[in-house]
Formats: sequence, C-alpha cells, structure tokens
Amino acid sequence: MDNEASLTPVREAHVIDEQSLSNYLGEKLEEDFSGMKVMQFEGGQSNPTYMLENNGKKYVLRKKPPGKLLKSAHAVERECKIMGALQDTGVPVPRMYDLCEDDSIIGTPFFVMECMQGRVITTPGLDEMEQPDRRKLYDDAIGVMAALHAVDYRAVGLEDFGRPGNYYERQISRWSKQYIAAKTDELDAMEKLMEWLPVNIPVSDETTIAHGDFRIGNTIVHPTEPKVVAVLDWELSTLGHPLADLAYFNYYAKQAHADGVHPDVPQEDEIIEAYCKHTGRDGIDSWNFYMVFTMFRAASINQGVYKRGLDGNASSQFWERAGATTKPLVERAWALAND
Repeated sequence: MDNEASLTPVREAHVIDEQSLSNYLGEKLEEDFSGMKVMQFEGGQSNPTYMLENNGKKYVLRKKPPGKLLKSAHAVERECKIMGALQDTGVPVPRMYDLCEDDSIIGTPFFVMECMQGRVITTPGLDEMEQPDRRKLYDDAIGVMAALHAVDYRAVGLEDFGRPGNYYERQISRWSKQYIAAKTDELDAMEKLMEWLPVNIPVSDETTIAHGDFRIGNTIVHPTEPKVVAVLDWELSTLGHPLADLAYFNYYAKQAHADGVHPDVPQEDEIIEAYCKHTGRDGIDSWNFYMVFTMFRAASINQGVYKRGLDGNASSQFWERAGATTKPLVERAWALAND
C-alpha cells in the first residue's frame, strides 16, 4: 500500500504540542510552520512516527514514546545519526533535517526527515505486489543488505557507533536484561535460551554496520518497480555481526511459508546463496545459532511491546498480538537449539 495509506489521527497517548513543534521547526528549518497539519502512522511498535504536512511539503517526525523507558531502548538519536552517515553511500536512506534532544519541545527527543514516496509492504509474502515482482524485490533487498555490510563504518564517521567484536555476547546480555525487565509470565524455554546462547556463540570476529531489523516491511519500495528506495527503522542498528541481519531477514521471509510453500518468496537456502553471492562468501557455518538468536531477540522485543501495551504506552494497537507470539516463538527457538 502507499506509505501514506496507514495515516491516522494522532492517538490520545501520543498527542504532541503542535504549537511548540511548529515554533521550533520554523526556527530550525527557516520556514513558516504555522499551518502545519499532523497525522500519525499506524505502523511502528516502538517509536511513534508522524506525518507533518506544511505548505505543500511533507516531512516525517519520529520520536521516543511517552512514559518510563527501558535503558538504551527507543534510540531515535542513533537512527538519525546512522541515516545521516549513510547519506552518500549505496544504501538508500531518507535525508535528515533535524535532531532535537530537548525534551521541552514535545516531551521527548525526536528527529525530522524527508518523506519518501513509495509503498510500504508489510506482508512477507508481498501479496500486494504483482507476482513476477515479488522475488525481484527480495533479491533487491538482499543486495541492499549486502551493500550496507560493505560500508566502511570508519569512513562514514561511525567508528564510535558500537564496540567492534563480541557482538553476540553483548546482544544476548542486552536482550536478556530487556526481557527480564518486561517479563509478565514465567517461560521455561526463554530461561533455557538465556543459558544456551552465551555458551554456543560461533567464533567470528566480523564487524560491519548491522541494521538490527532488516526486512522489506522496514523499507519504502519504489511506487511501481520492485526496488527498495529507502531503508527505515534503524533504532536497533549498531556495529555488529552481518549474519544477524541475514538471519533476521530469513526469519521474516519464512513467515510467508508458514502455511505452505510460497513460490514467489525465496527459501532459506536461496536467501543464503544470494547473500553469499553478493558478499563473496563460500557459505555460512553454525547457521542454526544465528536463527536461534534471531528468534530469541524477536521474542524479547515482542515481550517489550506487550509490556508497554499493558502500561498504556504502546505506539500501535497490535501489542496484544505481539504478546501472544512470545511463548510459541521461544519454544520453537529452543527446539531449533536442540536440533
């Protein structure tokens, strides 16, 4: 669907001071924002996202949610920094206009970026696309992911964007802590995963920029062509391990095959083969670990969404669905760990 089709009136929990915002943007962008109109995008479980329309121009504002937040979560500052750094690389991203870290303007830090025209396709099976274009879009997205992993993070000023090495140790610790902070029920499989993962990390010292949530649903697709024109939702990005992105992308694609084979979506072996071709790899060892970690992390994120929903701070109405997926997801991950 068109990326503006998911616009709704601003939800009660995410109302912002529009007068304060218009005054701020008028000064920062040197434009009269007194007639600004504000709508909210339905998508985005983590950081509320808004469409700003002013004098025929459209902007996108992304902010932290209200309420008490988990440490290091909802990092809109990092999103803005990395998209600004990738501006002149082969990775398609929107242009950044401003980052505001002053809570007094609309209550939380936020940034304003270019509004990219195109389609947001949220179903892994790409049901909204013409059949011949579906595999082409998956192939293009894998190429974009490979291009991201090929960026020299030092050359684009991101040498301080994370700590090289020990990526999985840090990530397992982070998502274990976030899960525990958001826990609402006792899940035996999750407890076992938090013990299993740290002692089964493959030996690999690769460090690249890792998006952290790389999937077609987090991109803007060209209005008519099977091509990614912008990669969005960089909240989880860091200096990390490239196979974390690949495993998550594969996990996302596998959802299209949940009810049977979807011939227009590549299978796991085809995704691995395409990525290896783009990156010059001969193959990938310890693949099960990367998939188990991906499912563990997804479960922790879903649990966080569910807890924010219970607290009244979720940025979308789908928080109950996120909570319902946590238990079956960790049980599948534990089964794969024992495969």
